[in-house]
Amino acid sequence: MKVIVCGAGQVGFNIARHLALEKNDVTVIDQSPELIHKVTDTLDVQGVIGHASHPDILEQSGAADADMIIAVTYADEVNMMACQVAHSIFDVPTKIARVRHQSYLDPVWANLFSRDNMPIDIIISPEIEVARAVTRRLEVPGAFEMISLADDKVKLLGVRCEDTCPLVNTPLRQLTQLFPDLNIVIVGLMREDRPIVPTGDDQMLPGDEVYFVVDSDQVARAMSAFGHEETAARRLLIFGGGNIGLFLAQEIENDHPWVNAKVIEANAERAEFVAGQLKSTVVIHGDVLDPEILAEANVAATETVVAVTNDDETNILASLLARRYGCRRLITLINKSTYEPLINTLGIDVVVSPRNITVSTILQHVRRGRIHSVHTLREGFGELIEAEALETSPLVGTPLREVNLPDGVLLGAIVRDGKMISPRGDTVVRARDRVVLFAAEDAIRKVETLFSVQLEYF
Repeated sequence: MKVIVCGAGQVGFNIARHLALEKNDVTVIDQSPELIHKVTDTLDVQGVIGHASHPDILEQSGAADADMIIAVTYADEVNMMACQVAHSIFDVPTKIARVRHQSYLDPVWANLFSRDNMPIDIIISPEIEVARAVTRRLEVPGAFEMISLADDKVKLLGVRCEDTCPLVNTPLRQLTQLFPDLNIVIVGLMREDRPIVPTGDDQMLPGDEVYFVVDSDQVARAMSAFGHEETAARRLLIFGGGNIGLFLAQEIENDHPWVNAKVIEANAERAEFVAGQLKSTVVIHGDVLDPEILAEANVAATETVVAVTNDDETNILASLLARRYGCRRLITLINKSTYEPLINTLGIDVVVSPRNITVSTILQHVRRGRIHSVHTLREGFGELIEAEALETSPLVGTPLREVNLPDGVLLGAIVRDGKMISPRGDTVVRARDRVVLFAAEDAIRKVETLFSVQLEYF
């Protein structure tokens, strides 16, 4: 597949990296010679220096025979115009744009992005996607990651193994014996920032971050097995009233009305605007690093703090202050990947990365064929893929112990007739089953052969 990526920032770079790993023909456009040199020196991609929406630059980038354009520059208008030019002049089939400014996304102007006006197939709003990701993490206390799969029949959870976790130092193959009725499959471990695709002989150790797939009806039982029995938060404090903070508060009001939420916003005008957009949420004007403001917000009695200001350092420091004053759970937005290795030592429970969430959301729309969803778990780790098994797939009709799965690929769940089946050696996948699997980064391309849709899949 031939793809043009407009923008060589963090999001553009990571999208290009994923696509290049899968042997796609990728060209990256950016006005910065430094960023283009970094991309071409690091990745197996072509680089073009120039303005992404200019027809001559798009022509130079191969738009005439491109299958897709992904516009993720820092300017909404450039992204939208690049897609418009790609459509009107070069007839590029699929156009994806990142659009941040919410005025463009107001339902009042829903017709703006129609084929007759501005023909963009998929609009990605990072702020909305991040707010949704935070809401998902609020639903399962004790988990740092939660992804719903297969029409919510299956969930992927990420939990951190504490010293008190009952399952540490237990070979994974014994989990079936310990919990014969629990539909759970561990698909990945992160140990000291090193990703591990586990085998039955591996053990979980204190400090490990564990990713597992579980039947949605058994989430509470699975969390209990890992030593997590936290109750859902009824008191929530949001640091930052920007777009993410506002969307999050609106989702809480609409979907979780029993939660008592408050927002702290430093800008007086913005605080007034946010208060006008919310019904029951209390909005406090003040500095999230001011102890008096935190006391006014009653942070000591707050169960969960979500720090989503536009400054990483403020988010980290405010989260640590909240923990010092007695808050039980910290969810912190961090843009800079350099901070991520420090998080465990600081005691922050959940890190939210807008870059990873945006890249993951865009990649879901890049996949084709029988792929229903794709989720990037962590940079450099791998992806959780939900797909439909076809009759021609080597997975179908053979006991799994006889299927030659590529290295780095683990089956997490099979959903048939609305019920989850935990894959075992004697399990046989049927055509049209929904299959959830984990693929390490270097094995993602090999997953294509499992579903036998070579021409249309990626």
